[in-house]
Amino acid sequence: MKVDAEVAVGSPVEVVELARKAEEFGFDCFWVNEIKHDPFVQLALAAQSTKKIALGTSIALAFTRSPTTLAYTAWDLQSVSQGRLLLGLGTQVKGHLERRFGMKWEAPAPKMKEVIRAMRSVWRSWQDGTKLDFNGRFFKLDLMSPFFSPGPIEHPSIPIYVAGVNEGMCSLAGAVADGLHVHPLHTMRYLRDAIVPAVGEGLVKAGRKKEEVAIAASVFAAVGETSREIENIRESYRGQVAFYASTRTYRKVMELHGWGDICDRLHELSTKGDWEKMASEIGDDVLDEFVVQGTWSGIGRTIENRYKGFADRVRLYLPFDGDEKWKDLVAGFRA
Repeated sequence: MKVDAEVAVGSPVEVVELARKAEEFGFDCFWVNEIKHDPFVQLALAAQSTKKIALGTSIALAFTRSPTTLAYTAWDLQSVSQGRLLLGLGTQVKGHLERRFGMKWEAPAPKMKEVIRAMRSVWRSWQDGTKLDFNGRFFKLDLMSPFFSPGPIEHPSIPIYVAGVNEGMCSLAGAVADGLHVHPLHTMRYLRDAIVPAVGEGLVKAGRKKEEVAIAASVFAAVGETSREIENIRESYRGQVAFYASTRTYRKVMELHGWGDICDRLHELSTKGDWEKMASEIGDDVLDEFVVQGTWSGIGRTIENRYKGFADRVRLYLPFDGDEKWKDLVAGFRA
């Protein structure tokens, strides 16, 4: 199992030093997200301060960019990083896609499948010189003159990870992607009974093997040196779980445990803007299913024991800040 680090920076320039430290501490991959800053700008900076660590997006938004735009950006980052890019893509939920980005919401799983295949068609045209000829439901790409082709690169195979929660996207990952980003709002039961079987269905349909798709889990981990520190972080996750569970996209995670009524109440509170009341809807029994806890030196073994057999790589939802204590986390995994 690989252990990764993810950051949430105030400014993209912070990535330079954080990526260097993540590599120094022994992490396998340095992930950046698309929340407040462009993930590709962050990775371009991270590539300049590192040499070996994998660099990934968790995630970059697929439907706010054309497949060709994504192809150009990923191609350049793969070249700059000398083959270390893990391109993680997500759909974003309907409300944000339409109201924050002004984009059209269309069938997410079929469209994501087409984005991936279209990108790969573009990459083949650049690497092999074959004619670009992609004709799909959402995209038609058949023009790539030599003037606009960046040409071949040394590491043309770019792994694509897809973010998935529900069956359709998880099955899609099994069928066409190289990895699946598991949302932090998951339980081991949901991972075991819903996510892994759905990925397996996609693998079977595509005639692929299990080892062709890596499952990468983001973990709500309450970690600290003292019981008070651990408890404080655990409590902070109560509001985070409530925030995610208020979105109907994640309802099936809660329904599996019989918590559909909690989702309904959370959604109603969110529409009213009663954000402060939402955390109280998440009881200790619910929180226990989502959060793993321990000390910095012990959490690595705890997470590995919990996810062994279900995930190929894990990372803390807690943002990596470069503190020396993260070395203990890595050491726990390596042990």
